Order: sequence, then C-alpha cells, then structure tokens
Amino acid sequence: MRVSSAMIYDAGLASIQKQTSSLLHTQQQLGSGRRILTPADDPVAAARALEVEQSRDTNALYRTNQKAAGETLGLVEANLAAVGELVHHVRALAVQGGNGALADRDRQSIAADLRQRFDALVGLANATDASGQHLFSGYMSGTTPFSGSVASGVTYAGDEGQRLLQVASSRQIAVSDSGNEVFMRIRNGNGEFATSVTAGNAGAGIIDAGTVTDPALWNGAGNNKDFSIVFAVSAGTTTYDIIDNVSGNSLLTGAAPAAAPYPRVFTPGQAIILKNQGAEPAFDFGARVVITGNPANGDSFDIDASSSQSLFATLGNLINALEAGTGAASGNTLLANRIGFALSNLDQAQDNLLRVRAAIGSRMNEIDALASAAEDLNINYEETLSRLRDVDYAAAVTELTQQQTYLEAAQKSFLKVSGLSLFNYV
Repeated sequence: MRVSSAMIYDAGLASIQKQTSSLLHTQQQLGSGRRILTPADDPVAAARALEVEQSRDTNALYRTNQKAAGETLGLVEANLAAVGELVHHVRALAVQGGNGALADRDRQSIAADLRQRFDALVGLANATDASGQHLFSGYMSGTTPFSGSVASGVTYAGDEGQRLLQVASSRQIAVSDSGNEVFMRIRNGNGEFATSVTAGNAGAGIIDAGTVTDPALWNGAGNNKDFSIVFAVSAGTTTYDIIDNVSGNSLLTGAAPAAAPYPRVFTPGQAIILKNQGAEPAFDFGARVVITGNPANGDSFDIDASSSQSLFATLGNLINALEAGTGAASGNTLLANRIGFALSNLDQAQDNLLRVRAAIGSRMNEIDALASAAEDLNINYEETLSRLRDVDYAAAVTELTQQQTYLEAAQKSFLKVSGLSLFNYV
C-alpha cells in the first residue's frame, strides 16, 4: 500500500486528537468530581442514577411538606393552648362569681370581664396562619369560621373537613381541625347526662353534675335518659319521686305518679341513686346525683342525656347568669345552680381541648419520626449517587498521567514520522 504524506499527517493528527480528547475527558472528570459526564460514559449507572435522583427529589418534597405540616400544627397547638388558658381563667372567674358574699354589682363587673374574654375566644377561634388561611374552618380556609355575640350566639360557617398534606409516599396527615369539633360539639353536663333546675324552684336545693357509675347500664336499651326528680315537703319531712318523662310513670312505683308524700325520704347531700331500693320495682340505670340544700315543696330537677353545647354558649350562659344577679332570696340558689352547670360544661370543654391537643401532639410526633426517616433516606440516596457518579480520584489521576504520556508519545512520534524523507539519504 502506498503511504502518502497526507495519510501520515492525517493519521498523526487523528492520534493526537484522540489522546487529547481522552485527556480532556479525564481532566473534566477530575474538575467536576463526576465519573459520568454523559450517559455514554456508563449507560447502566446513568440510568440508575436518574432513578435515584428522582426518588431523592420526591423525598425532598416530602421533607418540605413535613416541615410545613409541623409548623402549621405547632401554630394550631399554640392557639389551642391559649384557648385552654382562657377557659382556665373563665373557670376561676365563675368560681369567684359564685361567692355568696358578692353583691350584684360585683358579679356584673365579673361579667364585663367575661365579655372581653368572650371576644378573645372568638378571635382565637378565627386565628389564621402566615398565609391568611383560617386554622379552624375545615376545607373552607378562606372563610371566617365563627361570628356572633353573647346576645345572638355564635355560628359556625366552616365545614367538617381536615386539610391534609402528603408527608410520605403512603401517608397524608391532617394539619387542621374542624371548628365544630373543637368549639361547637362539646358534650354538656358530665358527658353522659346533664342536670338542670326548674326556674320556678323556690327552695335551696342545688344539684351537682351527677355521675355515671356503670356506663353499660346507663347506655342500656331500656334507659330513656329523661327523668325528673320532684320534691314534696310535709310536716317537716322532704320526700321525692323519680319520674320517667317518656313513659310518664314513677320509677319508684312503676305506676303514674301518686300524690305526696313520695316514696323516698330526702336527705341533703345524700346521693339519689337511679336504682331500685327495697320493695321498689326493679330498675338500675347506673347513675346518681347529689342535691345539697333543702328543696321546697313542688321543686323539681331534670336529668337528660347529654347534648352538644358550644364553648361560646357555655360562656354566654355564664355571663347572662352573672348579669341577672340574684334578685329574690331563691335567686342565690338559681345562680349557684347555673354556675355549677357552667363549671361542669367548662370542664367538658377543657377535656375536649385536651383531646384535640393530644391528637395534634400525636401527629407532630409522627411528623418528627417521618422527618428522621426521610433524613436517613436522603443520606442513603446521596451515598448511592456518590457510588454511581463520583470519580475515583486516585484512579483518575493515574489515568490522567498515563494519557499525558500517550499524548506526548503521539506528538513525538508524529514529529519523527513526518520528518522522514528519501531526500535525507540522497
């Protein structure tokens, strides 16, 4: 084969360019710290690295959501803590308002203070986050959830939803609570039943919130959960009957209520048990109430199944009771009963707040655990990417030195070959 000078120059140039390209490629690897500069460098590793990058980026989004969820739940918990403090102060004022030594003007001063706290409660219930989204309006975060006053009552304009954030591949977590659950749907009385007093009572009887001693019996199919305790006073002796308001019959006789004196003798402070005693017809509803003081002839008290009562209504009723004052002598007893009912309902509200805060705390703990797992997963992804893409500096430097030698050899050999000529030997 005839070798021309052009072929010599072309072959030499191609060799030098090839060695220079390899040298520059290795130099770029060392400069960037990456073994894979293009997918052609290692197609399998490049594809695997792309998958790992996508998983890492998805995990980063979850970590961002976890942080946002933790911040929002922290804000919700802080607001509920403030509500709890407010309820605690309201309870203290209610106890103070029940002091028999106070005059009506003193109670009106307490009521004025409570009106300010009522407004503060509405403000806390309408709290927003940094972006202006209401915390307690469900899905309707742009809607102010609560509006109203002591006189008109407070209404809820939100919905029942809980806003969710995706904090892991298979986990969404609630970052809000419905205002209905927090402030409106609170069981009154002792949570199972509520006691009440007839406004026309003339005696000094004060009923407590009562106690359910056996929930299974109280929630049994035969319990109508609607009773009245009626009193009669004759010859210095106070007797009472327990009426089932649904059937209209006396629990103590099994028949329509008879005229006084009633079957049981009343002793102030002694528990009235919703269970048969002696020769009475068999019944047991697993509950009891205590009435202190002496009811007057014809006085009555009611026992009804608990229903929902908002925290705003409880506070409003307390304010109205204190502003109404005592008036007649029996007014002291009526006020004492109303304050007692308010204290029971405030305790229920506090328990409900604690329940909601406990649920929020559980969610925050879960977010912390997910954040820790996401951090570990991110480290794992980075290690995998490093193994797939990062350059081995020792090997790359060795290869760079070798390629420099090859390039120098190609350059020197080209000079030698290109300088060959028969004219040198003529």
